[in-house]
Amino acid sequence: MKIIGLLGGMSWESSLVYYKIVNEKVKEKLGGHHSCECVMYSVDFDIIKKLQFEGHWEELTRIMIDAAKKIEHGGAEMLTICTNTMHKMVPDIERNISIPIVHIADATAEVIKARGIKKVALLGTRFTMEQDFYKGRLVEKHGIEVVIPEGNDLEQVHDIIYNELVLGEIKQSSKEIYKQVIKRLIKRGAEGVILGCTEIPLLIQQEDCSVPVFDTTQIHAEKTVEFAIGF
Repeated sequence: MKIIGLLGGMSWESSLVYYKIVNEKVKEKLGGHHSCECVMYSVDFDIIKKLQFEGHWEELTRIMIDAAKKIEHGGAEMLTICTNTMHKMVPDIERNISIPIVHIADATAEVIKARGIKKVALLGTRFTMEQDFYKGRLVEKHGIEVVIPEGNDLEQVHDIIYNELVLGEIKQSSKEIYKQVIKRLIKRGAEGVILGCTEIPLLIQQEDCSVPVFDTTQIHAEKTVEFAIGF
């Protein structure tokens, strides 16, 4: 089994879930008392959040590359970035390390295609929903059509992530907002919903939706283990 590198802290709440799922999946596949061999580096999310909102993506890229290098130097043989938004930096990170990266969009696309779904809604931070690094990969590499919330719906999805979920606050009122946003996206033809922020599964689960829900945290963590073990 490869030594797994986990780049987390964005936020630590979702990184905790990653660690739990990865170890559970290793035990499920290998049995006995097996757990994952891993190297984790966790960033200070307050710094990340400020730079994101200020649009300082070059500085964010430097931080992510530095963290990835530390993970590789720590002995990791592969890298999983425990967040959706910061996959924006994957091309730059790949140029600066020699270990492979398990891309969250690719992992999610595999599961979507296995379900025969052609059009999905994407929920996440404003950066993930609006910028092309994520939805563009789904469209161009995997042939999956993507719809995102519009107007106030988009703002509410984004604000709830940063003002509540990354702080560990789970509110029923926010769950209802998300459910209504999802209903409007389904009316626009979405056959499934990508929870494209690793905190959203803290709020929304399959029972909250009438179409398949793709929990990127669960999917990404499980695909990490499959890659590490080799099956």
